[in-house]
Amino acid sequence: MSKRTHIALLIFILSSYKCLAGIATQNLRCEMLHNPLGIETIHPRLSWQITGEGRNINQTAYRVLVASTPTKLAANEGDLWDSHRVNSGESIMINYAGKALISRTACYWKVKVWTNKGESQWSQPAMWSEGLLNTTDWKARWIGHDGGFPWDSVSKFSRLSARYYHKQFDVKQEVKKATVYIIGLGHYELYINGNIIDDQVLAGPPTDYTQSVKYNTFDVTNAIKQGANAVATVLGNGRFFTMRPKYKPKKIKEFGFPKMLLQLEVEYTDGTRQLIVSDSSWKFTADGPIRTNNEYDGEEYDATKEMSGWNNTGFDDSKWLKAELVEAPGGRVEAQVNELIKVMDRVKPISINQLKSGTWIMEMGQNFAGWVKMHVKGKRGDKITLRYAETLQPNGELYVANLRDAKVTDVYTLKGGEDESWRPAFVYHGFRYVEISGYPGRPELADFEGEVVYDAMATTGHFETSNPLINQVYHNAYWGILSNYKGMPVDCPQRNERMPWLGDRAVGSLGESFVFANGNLYAKWLDDIAQSQKPDGAIPDVAPAYWNYYSDNMTWPGTYILVADMLYRQFADKAPVEKHYASMKKWMDYMRIKYMKDYIVTKDKYGDWCVPPESPELIHSKDSSRNTNGQLIATAYYYHLSGLMQKFAKLLNKPADAQAFAVLKLRVGNAFNQKYLDKKSFRYANNTVTANLLPLYFGITPVASSKTVFKNIVDKIANDANGHISTGVIGTQWLMRGLTEYGRPDLAYRIASNDDYPSWGYMVKHGATTMWELWNGDTANPAMNSHNHIMLLGDLVAWFYQDLAGIKTVNEGFKEMVMIPPVISQLNTVNASYETPYGVVKSSWTNNNGHFTWHITVPPNSKALVYIPAGTGKAVTESGHAIDTIKDIKLLKIEGGRAIFRIGSGSYIFEVKS
Repeated sequence: MSKRTHIALLIFILSSYKCLAGIATQNLRCEMLHNPLGIETIHPRLSWQITGEGRNINQTAYRVLVASTPTKLAANEGDLWDSHRVNSGESIMINYAGKALISRTACYWKVKVWTNKGESQWSQPAMWSEGLLNTTDWKARWIGHDGGFPWDSVSKFSRLSARYYHKQFDVKQEVKKATVYIIGLGHYELYINGNIIDDQVLAGPPTDYTQSVKYNTFDVTNAIKQGANAVATVLGNGRFFTMRPKYKPKKIKEFGFPKMLLQLEVEYTDGTRQLIVSDSSWKFTADGPIRTNNEYDGEEYDATKEMSGWNNTGFDDSKWLKAELVEAPGGRVEAQVNELIKVMDRVKPISINQLKSGTWIMEMGQNFAGWVKMHVKGKRGDKITLRYAETLQPNGELYVANLRDAKVTDVYTLKGGEDESWRPAFVYHGFRYVEISGYPGRPELADFEGEVVYDAMATTGHFETSNPLINQVYHNAYWGILSNYKGMPVDCPQRNERMPWLGDRAVGSLGESFVFANGNLYAKWLDDIAQSQKPDGAIPDVAPAYWNYYSDNMTWPGTYILVADMLYRQFADKAPVEKHYASMKKWMDYMRIKYMKDYIVTKDKYGDWCVPPESPELIHSKDSSRNTNGQLIATAYYYHLSGLMQKFAKLLNKPADAQAFAVLKLRVGNAFNQKYLDKKSFRYANNTVTANLLPLYFGITPVASSKTVFKNIVDKIANDANGHISTGVIGTQWLMRGLTEYGRPDLAYRIASNDDYPSWGYMVKHGATTMWELWNGDTANPAMNSHNHIMLLGDLVAWFYQDLAGIKTVNEGFKEMVMIPPVISQLNTVNASYETPYGVVKSSWTNNNGHFTWHITVPPNSKALVYIPAGTGKAVTESGHAIDTIKDIKLLKIEGGRAIFRIGSGSYIFEVKS
């Protein structure tokens, strides 16, 4: 064999080894989205996941190519950016560093990686496009109609019909590309040549429209044809035309009547362009089939008013009105970068029972947010009324007292003579039961289907245990979380509120992030919060500030900082911290200057909201021994948030700020202990669980006093509360993890697995399929007893994943994890998985009669510290082998009855036998 042949054979063998190693890349994302169109950042962050066989796979280098066309990318020509080989282990949030990007630029990209186990081939291609980056790019004009029509009512109950817009245009050349940029306020549907564009619903995310309005970008190349074309839209009210004008003086923020900005750009193969823009040449009518649409009250649709072909070519719109040029809403025009809202699931009804003549009650079997899609055949003019509710009265009628004045009623008028199918377009309902009246004949289960509506984010988590009650609690949490994602996190989906209360999501957002890929939604929400901040620094309790609630609390507005920290830790998303640091600091300064006296924060409004009350009909406890001092809560939060601001300042290289927050934190902590800690009993204030838990968990409590303070918490729960929860919204955000971290996971488990009042299990036992607003939601005054609320979840879902499953990031983004599942005698099995930015981590353990088995999967390019309940390393085997015979598992130490190992990526089976 010649030397040349030998070398060629060696190269072939080495390349074959690389293929056998199975290294590949997948799940390419730009700004945490798959192939986003019309983004506005010119240095977007790119991420990918690595797959491969075997263990301990770590990226050592990467190369990213970004090209202006798919052809150039396929030829490995990175004319926009060729990063060349970068020696780095980073595979998430890599900043694009190529040529300057301008409006409309389409970017096609791929990546290959080198690892310690071989290199990958090039990934499958991905893409993103830039939106309209300059205000001068917009040639369209805002159009609308600032007024109602004779069939509308704009008084107390906002009965406003949908507005239908139509524009016809000609295309005389071969089309290379066509793109639509659109804002439709409050909601819109977009059609081209009679076909709806995209499968989103409730299109257009809610914002404070005087601060920002979001546009969507769609590639409509395949929808355009040579010859005559038509573009058409329908505008619904959404949050723009408010649901309750002048409902309470100065409480409701109003924006005006629906309006639209649309720009359709057609690029021809010869390089020329044609613009079709919203302007006064469009025609519109409000005398169409959607007679009224109001998120609180429902939608009324009259099929006899349908206008055949209205959204297509050839339609005669000569009798329609001329579109009016109207004022812009005032907010900055920005691209939407959080996920669109879509129909994400479907629920089949389980029963239909006749309540009385002509009236039926349908049960869906699950409380959720969305609507009912109906199939029907009847006579022209027949009216079917669908009324929604979460529960029933004892006599079988809908229970609607807790809906306040929300009418939650859809009305459909048949056109007759054929099979008809309908669902509302611009409203949603929170419901489990539907009252059906006026239906022709007997309604059957097959005639109805529930459509579940929420932001189209991936489900990233799975969690189950050997305890069926815990599993149902998790099920209820899952459905409650998704029900309350509507372009922003809302408190409830059913009554006349549905507001983005900050306090509901402080720590809840962390638990939710294990269940859904909610990073972009919460990043958008931080923008809403920042845009609601007043010039003096005040932040409201509700953001966007649809309600004028500026109560100056630490706890509710503090969510601004807590969510920014969550995004950094869970998604390695540093951008929200950078973007909002100045606003967060301004708010901290505002609260300090206005309300801090001798380092005690003197302002609070809500206290430990919704502690279990002493009487079943009460909403709030009147027993002072159950309620925690508001100033104690506010001061503890100021201490904790100062620590986070210190962390952010270090992250952003602001050493002076970091030092200032460190000093302030120390002084607040000292003042807190001086004022609230009893030096004899080591109880804080009136010794509630929350009063003791906050300083202990936040690190205010002196180390020497920690054990006694924790004993006070345990005694309070075990004795006064009989092993049940006694905290409200604030205390519950830290309770389960606090008990576990200080050595009592068994007590946390008891609280989680109780099924008598007050507990999450009590809700389950009383038929709940989502979470209640109150611990006594079945008996409390209906003024405030939503049956689909998530604020009382606290840190329960975070505890499920971080503690019971043992899936917790060390720094940010799960590059390194620490896994410490508790040993709880009453719990035999936990099986969980979570898709981190690097890939799926799995944790499945069983503990039967002292035989502990733990299946773990760590994604490539990550590593973990695993804490296994064993007194020595020799007591542990992995996949049946003695641990000291396995090279890629390293025993670090024995601590607290656990053997601590460092492991790389891959799948493992650890066993400890008694």
